[in-house]
Amino acid sequence: MIRRGREEGFALIFLHYFGGSSRAWSGVIDQLQGEHRCIAPDLRGFGQSDAPAKGYAVSDYADDVAALIHELDLARYALVGHSMGGKVALALAARHPPGLEALVLLAPSPPTPEPIAETERARLIASHGDRAVAEDSARKITALPLSDVTLRMVVEDAVRSSRAAWLAWLECGSQEDISPMMSAVAVPTLVMAGASDPHLAAELLEREVFRPLARAGLITLPDVGHLLPIEAPAAVAQLIREFNSQQTGLQGTPE
Repeated sequence: MIRRGREEGFALIFLHYFGGSSRAWSGVIDQLQGEHRCIAPDLRGFGQSDAPAKGYAVSDYADDVAALIHELDLARYALVGHSMGGKVALALAARHPPGLEALVLLAPSPPTPEPIAETERARLIASHGDRAVAEDSARKITALPLSDVTLRMVVEDAVRSSRAAWLAWLECGSQEDISPMMSAVAVPTLVMAGASDPHLAAELLEREVFRPLARAGLITLPDVGHLLPIEAPAAVAQLIREFNSQQTGLQGTPE
């Protein structure tokens, strides 16, 4: 888990993508830690988190995040979720947890079943732990070039993902339909899409995520693929900063 920035005050809770870890948010947190309390957990089965044999439903992940919020005694915070983490953030936001004031979703896995071709799902299931496939996948879902160090991080995170978490998301979590919960999401929400995302196109996110939300805005980042916080951390951080400044009381205080 990454914990940086202020020790108290308004917090940003960053939830990573499928096959990733808290490290995916490092570049964004570098930009925002002077203004906010920044927290990025490793979701169960990924990064350095525990990897139980079961407990990988979207609701289980939401429970884990809720428990972390309680443990850290966060009074005011926003959830910032990317891809899988975006779906988890939506599920938690629909519960109206105390202290939640805003939601930021980056290329979120939609509340409806994620559009994954069966051949691609089978390929991903069969290739768990394969470095060559992980590197190929990373190159396919990004539009902006990744440095060697960043590409190595993305591949390492994918390879060390637990098999239980890997299979559970591909076979179940990504296919869960939580769309009935969308009407319960009441906080201001910013949805970000990558204009060159080959997996979750901006048009799909507009239809499945943006339109069903009562208080949402949608921004498409040009020339960016699926890994927004890794490909364009400065742009993502600035959009979060601007969004926060538009919400009453969410502004950070520069050090």
